[in-house]
Amino acid sequence: MRVGEAKHTERGQWGKPLDGVRILAAEQMQALPYATQLLAHLGAEVVKVEPPGRGETGRNSNPFLVEESGRQVGATFLRHNLSKRSIAIDLKSDGGRDLFKRLVPHFDVVAENFRAGSMERLGLAYADLQELHPALVYVSLSGFGKLVESPYAEWPAYAPIAEAMGGLYEPSRKEGQPPPVVVAGALGDNATALYTVIGILAALRHRDTTGLGQHVDVSMYDSMVAMTDMVPFLWSMDAPAHMAGPGTTALVAAFEAKDGYFVIAVLREHMFEKLCHKLGHPEWIEDPRFADRTGWARHTDDVIRPALEAWAADKTKLEAATELCADGIVAGPSNRAEDIASDPHVLARNMLIEVPRPDSDKPYLTIGNPVKMSRLQEGPVGSFPSVGEHTEEILREVLGTEADELSALRDEGVIE
Repeated sequence: MRVGEAKHTERGQWGKPLDGVRILAAEQMQALPYATQLLAHLGAEVVKVEPPGRGETGRNSNPFLVEESGRQVGATFLRHNLSKRSIAIDLKSDGGRDLFKRLVPHFDVVAENFRAGSMERLGLAYADLQELHPALVYVSLSGFGKLVESPYAEWPAYAPIAEAMGGLYEPSRKEGQPPPVVVAGALGDNATALYTVIGILAALRHRDTTGLGQHVDVSMYDSMVAMTDMVPFLWSMDAPAHMAGPGTTALVAAFEAKDGYFVIAVLREHMFEKLCHKLGHPEWIEDPRFADRTGWARHTDDVIRPALEAWAADKTKLEAATELCADGIVAGPSNRAEDIASDPHVLARNMLIEVPRPDSDKPYLTIGNPVKMSRLQEGPVGSFPSVGEHTEEILREVLGTEADELSALRDEGVIE
């Protein structure tokens, strides 16, 4: 699906579930922008508040494209800001803070993901705004939370730090080596974004029934503890710590086919028996080396791998996975970017959006809406905004600001 395109089906006649919800997002980088982009896909109006000039920090990442104005726009921003409008306000100025407060009563949600203490110092925390708008849903997304005191409250946090502290890396660490730190889409950011969406929707529902707003507080560290729940759970059950890692109990591993790798997850005895028959080794079923699931893992490389990779040598990774799945053995290809871009499932479900870029004939790809609903039309999706592209439009529309005030605010450096 391309930006601006809609899938015109009977699902579109009911509108979108968040039509009419207005979000004022003082956001940056990835976690909160991804959350608000998901909400925009579901119909919410998202107004992004950025500092004048270079805009939010996500615009300054690599790789980048060049806008028609000559400004560079970085990858972190490009992935998470479709269908939003940008208003450029200097929140460090008295006039900027006053303008932000004037906007607040016109929005259902104010969302921010600045370092702990930043909004309090600006006088824009929940305690400052709830008096202006008692029904306001105020959302804080941070590394270590704000409503409950944390010893790490003042720490800055990026996704790899939350992932490490939440226990994601240690189960895959090999003895004598450092834990593998894998940055591939930043689970710490996107998982936190999902919990943030849940919190926003729950608070809006609560407001519908009580008329009251509230402060929604989501911590990246909390989110990763939730995502890696097996780590503390297994420890509490006196299981070895390494059991939470891949391929340490049962048979979970990657195997080579002729064009790459496929992964299988054999977690139950009947699945192992099917694999034994598939590979022509029914004797493994009674082999004492495979008497339990730990044995499957222990002998993956010396016994199972040679047989399985010999079977798959003349097959593509997709062919191998397809054949295994047909026999009730859970498997799937280990996809590269080009595999995902051409995958018929991904294409059919509009999970990649083509976004035109002003400096190239080739569009870039970003993620579509993973939430499919029987009464929700896909799209249309708007492109990313330039810094302050909609400042004048939003102030006229929301506050009725006249031309002379707009000019004065611009001259004072309050807006762009």
